[in-house]
Amino acid sequence: MTMPRAHTSPPPQQHTDAQTSRGPGRTAAAALVALLLAACSSTPLPPWNAPGATAPRPNAPAPAPRVQPGRVVPGPLGAQQQAPAPQPAATGVITAPLPPTAPVVGRNEPLATPPYGPAVMARFPDPTVRYSTPGLAPGRRAYTTNAELEQWLQSVASGTAGSPSRASVLRLGTSQRGEPLVGLLLTRAPGDDPASLDAGKRPTVVLIGQQHGNEPAGAEALLVIASELGQGLLEPLLERINVIVVPRANPDGAQADTRATANGIDMNRDHLLLKTPEAQAIARLVRDYRPILVVDAHEYTVAGRYLQKFNAVQRYDALLQYTTTANYPEFLTKASQEWYHQPMQAALKAQNLSSEWYYTNATGADDRTLSMGGVQPDTGRNVHGLKNTVSLLIETRGVGIGPLHMQRRVHTQVTAIASALRSTAERAANLEQVRGFVVRDISAKACRDNVVVEAGPTPTQREVVFIDPETGMDRPVRVDWNSSLNLRTLKSRARPCGYWVSQQATPVVERLKLLGLQVLRIGEGGSLLADTYRETARETSERRDVLGTISDSADIIRVQVTPVRAAIDVPAGSYYVPLNQPLAHLAVAALEPDTQNSYFANRMIEDLSQTARIMSTPSLVFEETD
Repeated sequence: MTMPRAHTSPPPQQHTDAQTSRGPGRTAAAALVALLLAACSSTPLPPWNAPGATAPRPNAPAPAPRVQPGRVVPGPLGAQQQAPAPQPAATGVITAPLPPTAPVVGRNEPLATPPYGPAVMARFPDPTVRYSTPGLAPGRRAYTTNAELEQWLQSVASGTAGSPSRASVLRLGTSQRGEPLVGLLLTRAPGDDPASLDAGKRPTVVLIGQQHGNEPAGAEALLVIASELGQGLLEPLLERINVIVVPRANPDGAQADTRATANGIDMNRDHLLLKTPEAQAIARLVRDYRPILVVDAHEYTVAGRYLQKFNAVQRYDALLQYTTTANYPEFLTKASQEWYHQPMQAALKAQNLSSEWYYTNATGADDRTLSMGGVQPDTGRNVHGLKNTVSLLIETRGVGIGPLHMQRRVHTQVTAIASALRSTAERAANLEQVRGFVVRDISAKACRDNVVVEAGPTPTQREVVFIDPETGMDRPVRVDWNSSLNLRTLKSRARPCGYWVSQQATPVVERLKLLGLQVLRIGEGGSLLADTYRETARETSERRDVLGTISDSADIIRVQVTPVRAAIDVPAGSYYVPLNQPLAHLAVAALEPDTQNSYFANRMIEDLSQTARIMSTPSLVFEETD
């Protein structure tokens, strides 16, 4: 039990964020870090030498040398390597399949009838490298099963015995149908707990595959990546980074070949609400290990509505996007673009693989508008970004074509993911420098200026190249295009000092803590200057994204509100969520009620009276929540 602590306003030095305080024994260190946060509202950074820049930018991170002297950063998988013996000459990555000790229970994948002619097929030849996982074995008609996947990770962990690096299987939780959610931690730290990784001072990367069960290439590729990190060509990267591989985040969906989880929820729209155990497991992992990079491996529709609306099929091997949501720090956007997106494009091009910004099309029959990935704070890409990471989406050309081109799809994922790992290793020091600046800057903004409550993409036009399904020739099409790279502010408000949350909304507190936010319990009642919410309009609707209605059984409440300044009495036992903490923008996304992803809109907060915006520094007695 935590004893109450009296103070006037929870100043930054006493607000130890859950992502920097993971348990007993770290209070002093965390308090010192937080004291530094309070001492400086921002940390100057050396100039950022952006491509094409005419002059240095103040307060911006500088690029690191491409490779630090004396450090080994391997080249792309599938390219010729000059790796030290006993590595074989790498004309490709060949990983031997595990013995079939587990029964194959995955769905048999029928040989797909191509939705296009031989001329299109010829444009997507297999790579020269041949990848081998259980699901890619010759003659195999089912992808790697959940049991085989876990066995593979155990085998990689066992294979690192005696090497400088070590691997251990992480038990992340259980799916709705009882399947284990597993990951593999690869590191040179002495232990596999977050404190051991922190002590090693290497940044951590989290790689996530198959959030959508009918998108298998990411999981197969991450098995290859795990093997190469454990005992292959990527293992030298562990001198500079830690890597956690979660090949299959939605094992129930994979077994049933469905996009959603077993209860019909799209888990990749559940990273703020955290309704599914699968999304909760990922949230817990990211909260505890605080990665600097999260990569999300998906696949996209090849023909389907594109064939119907454009009489064309998709051309690009990979569609790519980083975090694009309101309040994402500018410097992390710059790092995403210049340190990750551009090198990833180059790596794919070197392997004769094409790429473009991620885009999709709504399911409506008459809607020909193409939209980049959404700007809502609900996807893994955007929510993980608001946790002050670089967060990347990699989508390969795979939905709706069964096992066609599977070797090429896996090769595309492996090439892109390996590029992201190399970028992290090369920029490790700079990334930590950028994040150090960002967390201080966000914490210092509490009670100041405005915060964006809701943003939207910018409508424009763009030429997108498709493929003629019969001739195989390129078909450029000028389309209406919703760009997520340039956000329009739809709604903003004065940034509060924090949020008050009623004791009746206690379940919300647990979600906020799972996201990594610090929540304080009010130990003694008092009065606070607040903006309460006055409802001016209400309707019931569906949650929607760029595809259309999101897979979720519950309608949401869309309200319009007007903030009303008033003094409110807050009782002991209710809660305060301070905004002078690094993950403040997640609190904004969850607690401002008039957006489709808010906890009020999704009926997790039952009444507008159960929360308020606190507009001055509170003078109350607080205690840490358990």
